[in-house]
Amino acid sequence: MDFGLVLQTDPPASAVVGLMRRAERNGFRYGWTFDSAVLWQEPFVIYSRILEHTTKLTIGPMVTNPGTRTWEVTASTFATLNDMYGNRTVCGIGRGDSAMRVAGRKPDTLARLGEAIDVIRDLAEGREALVDGQRLRIPWVRNGKLPVWMAAYGPRALALAGQKADGFILQLADPFLTEWMVKAVRKAAQEAGRDPSSVTICVAAPAYVGDDLAHAREQCRWFGGMVGNHVADLVSRYGEHSDLVPEALTAYIKARQGYDYSHHGRAGNPSTDFVPDEIVDRFCLLGQPAAHIAKLKTLRDLGVDQFAVYDMHDAKEATIDAYGSEIIPALTA
Repeated sequence: MDFGLVLQTDPPASAVVGLMRRAERNGFRYGWTFDSAVLWQEPFVIYSRILEHTTKLTIGPMVTNPGTRTWEVTASTFATLNDMYGNRTVCGIGRGDSAMRVAGRKPDTLARLGEAIDVIRDLAEGREALVDGQRLRIPWVRNGKLPVWMAAYGPRALALAGQKADGFILQLADPFLTEWMVKAVRKAAQEAGRDPSSVTICVAAPAYVGDDLAHAREQCRWFGGMVGNHVADLVSRYGEHSDLVPEALTAYIKARQGYDYSHHGRAGNPSTDFVPDEIVDRFCLLGQPAAHIAKLKTLRDLGVDQFAVYDMHDAKEATIDAYGSEIIPALTA
């Protein structure tokens, strides 16, 4: 199993770079950041510094979207970083939550997302692509490589990930839901004539190492609120009770009253008081290292290739170090 570190690009950027360097020293192989231009600093600028100050870490957004940048700009940015640092980027992409909604836009359609996946990958790898009716190719790309991983929850999005994406990003660590969604992605890949095992599976969720479970839950409760935004979209589309979406995912948002993006992804987010302890425990990894290791082994057995640690709480360095000293070695031995 690989491990990734997920951060928000809060200033100063030097702190983000420092945490990524610390992660690489502790055995993490991937470095991810949020991508929401209004809420945080521009990640692609910071990626250049991270890549310069690390040697093996693969860097990318978790996740970007097709709407805030034109696709040729996104592809050229990745291709430039790859040319400078040797194909060490990955493009995590989704419909767009905070980045789009904070700017007063709706998330992109799945049809547009699917088209963007193909175009961004093709352009970044030096192939011709059709962009708004215009055939384009980036002529200076040589030996470019850009895996595109798609974030998804709902049945149509899971199918799209299986049909087109190089990887699938699931932002929760509940084993039951992970098994259900991985099966959906693999089935869609097989039906599309792809090798199901060729789709990399990445589970991303907060992790907090320590004895004080009550404190850990409060530090990670924000995550249930963030996931709740996507779940609310699914409920509006499919209803509260649907065979297409498991009730294990949708039931907890019944008391949800809305969401304030000014606290997005932050401990103490007041928009997450509807999230019960049970959801925090299911969606996140909490407790002593042995509890993390046991849950990660379960996820690995379900086909998860990478666990990406959302490190947005009051123990960032301690979490990275605990993973490096005890948890990563147990999963990579």
